[in-house]
Amino acid sequence: MHFASRLLLILSLLVAPLAFANGADSKLPFTLKGQWQQGSMLIGNTVPGNQVWFNGRALSVSPDGDFVFGLDRDEKPDAEIKVQTSPEAAPQIWPYKVAARAWSIQRIDGLLPDKVEPPAAVTARIEREAVLLNAARDRDTPQTGFRQNFIWAATGRISGVFGNQRILNGIPKQPHYGVDVAVPTGTVIRAPADGVVSLAEPDLYFTGGTIIIDHGQGVSSIMVHLSALKAKVGDVVKQGDVVALSGMTGRATGPHLHWGINWFRSRLDPEKLLPPMPVSRKK
Repeated sequence: MHFASRLLLILSLLVAPLAFANGADSKLPFTLKGQWQQGSMLIGNTVPGNQVWFNGRALSVSPDGDFVFGLDRDEKPDAEIKVQTSPEAAPQIWPYKVAARAWSIQRIDGLLPDKVEPPAAVTARIEREAVLLNAARDRDTPQTGFRQNFIWAATGRISGVFGNQRILNGIPKQPHYGVDVAVPTGTVIRAPADGVVSLAEPDLYFTGGTIIIDHGQGVSSIMVHLSALKAKVGDVVKQGDVVALSGMTGRATGPHLHWGINWFRSRLDPEKLLPPMPVSRKK
């Protein structure tokens, strides 16, 4: 065998396992839909009964073999999926790379000082409300509303996008974990996908009127700054059902809908799940 031919054979043997590890082999025991990019949600399917892990976390698998996971706004670049096809089989691992995104800076002025730097007197209230919010986000239920093509909860001018670093009254704060849609107070807010209402609070300190819809397997929508709630905890809602009216309650400088998507406590970008905003509503 010529030296060049032998070298080509050696290189092909070295590269082949790497291609399989990155999902290029047709014998993968799962399929995935979504982007390996910060803020994305990925939906997978495998043989029912298979066990699946994402970054060491066991995932729920539906009777149809569906599973889901999300990539946080600050997701690290290295990720992996592990699958075990039977109790006797050794788990297999596939590594993936998560693409980073560039985030802009968003400056918001005119907020009440106590909404930017809350006084000590409201610390206990904020902590209690954080417990409620996290409990709603931590649910791992068998709903599969996440499989639907999400719709806009409201349509209008997009006034804030996911991921921007926010500077409030000149003070750097947390990034913006959702999309803002500028709509008048009283605008109908609809369920973006099927689910169960897991939180409905009329007056939280930062978010005012707040509703969370559990779409299953850790995926949830949160809509905030609402003027009225039209659904209660435990309500089963279908995509398009009216769940609230928009407002400017909580920490808001004008009427709008803030809508966020979570996979458990990972923050995802709603716009990556949606069709483009209708052109007539962008302006």
